[in-house]
Amino acid sequence: MKIKIIAFDADDTLWDNELYFRETENRFCALLEDYLPQHSVERELLQTELKNISLYGYGIKAFMLSMIETAIRISDKNVRADAIERIIGFGQELLNKPVNLIDGVEEVLKSLKTKYRLVLATKGDLLDQERKLKKSGLTIYFHHIEIMSEKKESDYSKLINHLDIRPSELMMIGNSLKSDVLPVLNLGGHAIHIPYHVTWAHERIDTTIDHENFRQVNHIREVLNYL
Repeated sequence: MKIKIIAFDADDTLWDNELYFRETENRFCALLEDYLPQHSVERELLQTELKNISLYGYGIKAFMLSMIETAIRISDKNVRADAIERIIGFGQELLNKPVNLIDGVEEVLKSLKTKYRLVLATKGDLLDQERKLKKSGLTIYFHHIEIMSEKKESDYSKLINHLDIRPSELMMIGNSLKSDVLPVLNLGGHAIHIPYHVTWAHERIDTTIDHENFRQVNHIREVLNYL
């Protein structure tokens, strides 16, 4: 492998993220249990989130707006103002969560920085991702930071062109097969998948990847076996 740049996803690859969303989702479902059972509220919320991606993108503010919209819809516009206030509070609490680095992250970044140019390639709300990156203390390890609205082949192509490399010179490391692995492999790049124990339904795919440029590891430290 003639890798020049290693790109890392952020949420659930470098630090915990999705588990905070699921905790908040559980609180949201409990708040609306007078209208629908929990599994039904979860389903309605997911449908709202997927519908709104093209409008709001990803991140906590998009999640907050989708919770409010779902509450209004499933209550037939009868949800109380104090419940809406609590939902806004749920979102604000998410925005103020600490950034908890996944074990081994800084050790791996320190090791790889001496051999490669490192890039952070993540999607989500710009302000929120910048806030988390600053809190993480990891900025010093990255040659370039790219916060994308989406992570599709076209988005990676723009990043590759900006970095002035061939696709085969890029290694992407992340927790999502859909967003971090398949688009890069399809372009001719390399990818390492590190599964996270909680995955948003929108990011789940049911597929087996058999590709010479693909690796899967259980822990971020294991990427050093290939790089």
